[in-house]
Amino acid sequence: MENIQVYKFGGASVKDAAAILNLCRIVRDHGPQGPLVIVVSAMGKTTNALEEIYDLAYLGEGYSAQLSALEGYHEQACVELANLIPTISLSQLQRQLQQLTASLSEELQFMQLVHMPETYDQGYDQIVSYGERFSTLLASTALTYFLSFTTRHVPAQLLLRTDEVWREGKVNWSATEVQTEEFVNKALVDAKIIVTEGFLGGTAVGLTTTLGREGSDYTAAILAYCLRAESVTIWKDVAGLLNADPKIFADTVRYPEISYRETIEMAYYGASVIHPKTLKPLADRGIPLRVKSFLDPEAEGTLIHDCQHPALAPAFIRKTDQTLLSFASKDFSFISEENMAVIFAALAQAKLKINVMQNSAISFSVCVDYSERRVHQLLDVLREQFTLHYNTGLTLFTIKNYDAASIARLTEGKRLLLEQRTRSTFQFVCAA
Repeated sequence: MENIQVYKFGGASVKDAAAILNLCRIVRDHGPQGPLVIVVSAMGKTTNALEEIYDLAYLGEGYSAQLSALEGYHEQACVELANLIPTISLSQLQRQLQQLTASLSEELQFMQLVHMPETYDQGYDQIVSYGERFSTLLASTALTYFLSFTTRHVPAQLLLRTDEVWREGKVNWSATEVQTEEFVNKALVDAKIIVTEGFLGGTAVGLTTTLGREGSDYTAAILAYCLRAESVTIWKDVAGLLNADPKIFADTVRYPEISYRETIEMAYYGASVIHPKTLKPLADRGIPLRVKSFLDPEAEGTLIHDCQHPALAPAFIRKTDQTLLSFASKDFSFISEENMAVIFAALAQAKLKINVMQNSAISFSVCVDYSERRVHQLLDVLREQFTLHYNTGLTLFTIKNYDAASIARLTEGKRLLLEQRTRSTFQFVCAA
């Protein structure tokens, strides 16, 4: 498919009616001449709100106030959007939103009746997916009436085929490529722009899956790969790919250009601008990725592609809400490969990903993102074989391309519980 481009707009770029109008202006003023696929995340903090609502429903507790607040948030966005784009039929948009919210309410009621631990993750995917369904409805409606050409909404569940690994669906690439080409080609017969949900996929039997939190970047990369797109642009609230989060670190530096490999490593360590899985499919097909600011669309941003560049400024990456888990053999035997295999298997079963690991003669420690339910699932599996200790509420810092000054700057005044360095990366875990 020639000259097709993919844009991805995250939650901050569609957080309200004014933001959605800004999206429309970016597409009008900076969009490509050829066909465009737009991937949209849930509005603002909607995913967090849906997670809270789902947990309350799952536990059999009341959630009506939280659900009403979420519905009101999207209802207000509909009203304001119709005021900003007068050609929109507010009554029609409200009817479509009400149909979605009624479907969400029905699914929540069903979840309360089922309430089985083995279905928790499956239920999560069905409920949390409504965030992207809401935002895509508003964004596609706005684009249709704001622009002078036809826009089509194609549900992501029709495009991305995954397995049934709930909350982190694994992509069936061959089926996804066939489906994406088929549905996109059909839509482009009478449309120039296609809008779809980020973060979502579908199983062979039509159930909704999610690709992991912040997975909309990955959606854009998957679609670009399948369509052999000309490029992908991710629109963010920052000037491009920076060496640190400007909300946390002063004096940040923008990378005008950076290689796939460097970016993949930064994303793996937790850099928040790019989802870790995004780069591989793009690198495999040599598709360049641009990171640009929706607050300043004229600005240069960052170009990520296959390139050589001089040494980069150190990158500072922070991951909060971490847990440090330590496993020691009860009989004081060495932590052998067999012992580590048992620990790794239990971590995989609990779906806990290792951010840092370190072993001594008789103990093995890992730092993971904290999830009370998953951590206790892990401990239940391993406590008979190992003596277990864990600390919560920790922070993991990573310095990519470190030097002595950057280490001194970041570790000053902190009590390090674990530290580790390689040729180019320095990591440490400390109290928050």
